[in-house]
This record gives sequence, C-alpha cells and structure tokens, in this order.
Amino acid sequence: MADYRMGIDFGGTKIEIAVLDRGGGMLLRERIPNPCVYEAAVLAVRDLVAGLDSRLGSRPHDSAEAGHPTSSLGLGIPGSISPESGLVKNANATWLNAKPFGVDLTRALGREVRVENDANCFALSEAVDGAGAGASVVLGVIIGTGMGAGIVHDGRLMPGRHHIAGEWGHVPLPWVRQEEFPLPRCFCGNEGCLERYLCGPALARDWKGADAHSADGIEAAAAEGDAAAAAALDRYVDKLARACAMAINFLDPDVIVLGGGVSNLATLYTRVPPLLARHVITPVCTTPILRNRHGDSSGVRGAAWLWPVD
Repeated sequence: MADYRMGIDFGGTKIEIAVLDRGGGMLLRERIPNPCVYEAAVLAVRDLVAGLDSRLGSRPHDSAEAGHPTSSLGLGIPGSISPESGLVKNANATWLNAKPFGVDLTRALGREVRVENDANCFALSEAVDGAGAGASVVLGVIIGTGMGAGIVHDGRLMPGRHHIAGEWGHVPLPWVRQEEFPLPRCFCGNEGCLERYLCGPALARDWKGADAHSADGIEAAAAEGDAAAAAALDRYVDKLARACAMAINFLDPDVIVLGGGVSNLATLYTRVPPLLARHVITPVCTTPILRNRHGDSSGVRGAAWLWPVD
C-alpha cells in the first residue's frame, strides 16, 4: 500500500490536489486555476504532482526505487472515460471531450493515474469515511450548477458497463404534473431531465425569473415572508422527493448523501423524507437523506480513495 494517497479534483475553473495519509487524514492541500486549455492542463497536473512528490520525498507507488515513501494518484473529472475508446465523454468542460486524458497524464507523469467521474469520487469519499460510512449501498448525489451521482457498494464504485451508472441527472422527472409542462430541453438532447428541474440555477429561475443564476439566500428569504421564495422551495422539495423515490424504487440504497451547493439547504433534510412514502413502493420507507460530511473536500478525497486500501 502506498504511504501517501494523492487525489485531484479537476474542476471547470480550478485544479485541486490533496494528500492523504494511510488512515485518510488530510496532510496537504493546494489549489490552482485551471488553464482550460488541454495541453496546458496536462502540464499543470504534472507540475502539481511533481511539486508535492518533491515536498514529500515520495515516488510513484510502483516505483522500483528503494528507500523512498510511495504515493498513488487518482483524479476526478467532470465527465468519464469511455471504456470502449479510452477517451473522455460527457464532460461539461467540453474541451476535454474526445481527449485521451488518462493516457496523456500517465505519459506526462510517468506513473499510473486512475481517472474517474467527479460524482463517483464524491460518492466514494462519503461511502468510505463520510456520511455514508458503514452503509452497504450508497447513492452519492451532487446538485450544483449541474447534477450527477455515483453508486458505491461495499466500498467499491459501480461504474456500470458504459461507465454511466449514477447519471441520475439525465433521467426524466418522474410522476410529472400538468403544470410542469412543457418539458425543458437538456443539453444532452433529451427533454425533462432531472438536472433541468433540480440544479441550482433551475431553483434560482423558479424563484427570481429567467435571468437568475443563484439561489443563495432563498431559505432566509422564505423565512422572512418572501412568498416567491417559499413557493419555489415547496416545488423544489416536491420534485426532489419524487426523484429520490424513483432512485429508491430501482436501487433501494441504504443511504442517499447530498453534495454540491444545493445540499446546503437545511430544509431538504427535514421536508424531503416525509414525502417519499407517496411514491416509494413499500409500506414504510426509512431511507435516510443526509448532508455530506466532507463538503468541498469530498472530490479530492474520493479521487485519492480510487486506490483500494489493500
């Protein structure tokens, strides 16, 4: 087992790296802007890793050099690696799509790099030692400017045949109601995707209108008597409950863990669970819906945990 686990959260605007010790303790953490140009991004990751290896005196985990501590490296991206082609697909950082990112990083770094979807990294982090620790099946959901999810079973990711397991944001809103038509068009080419209803900007637009982008302060506004804020939250809670009930019906996870900016809404954890019974096909639904434990550290932590403990 490596002495250090390095994890990288490769985001749309920043690249963050963290180093964990063998027990999962955070040792180092650094963040730099993402250059958003493919070749420059590969070099930026190379330099970040080289800098931390130098500070730690470490070598790649499979290095033949004796006398040095070793480090493993995992990386989360806003997309996934196609198992057929080895190229990035479905990345909202579109300049990554159709690029052999994992291959190019391995070549630039001279070491094996495990690349995974960022929502899968979040789910893994929360399953290993976060809000879902100890649960057999964890559904980890990120709801922010977009929406994604990952599934972990007994501490291991379930990426699926096409590496799209957990793409919860791109299934249709269930039990749709008349007032929710017309179905919004999604960038994926379909209509009515959950992401178009449940992402942060969708909540903001429902509250403040078509030009709004942020729902920050909506709970406080509702508490102070803003009728539009209260109504938007009512609609949002109802739609999220339907989405969670659908996930419970087909996956029946032990726990659902929420992350991303929308997960900071305290009302979700008190108002969504009682609504599940309307749609879940079991007499009693006890599935907990929990706020994440590691916050914005879950991405880098999950990337680091892509290498198993043994």
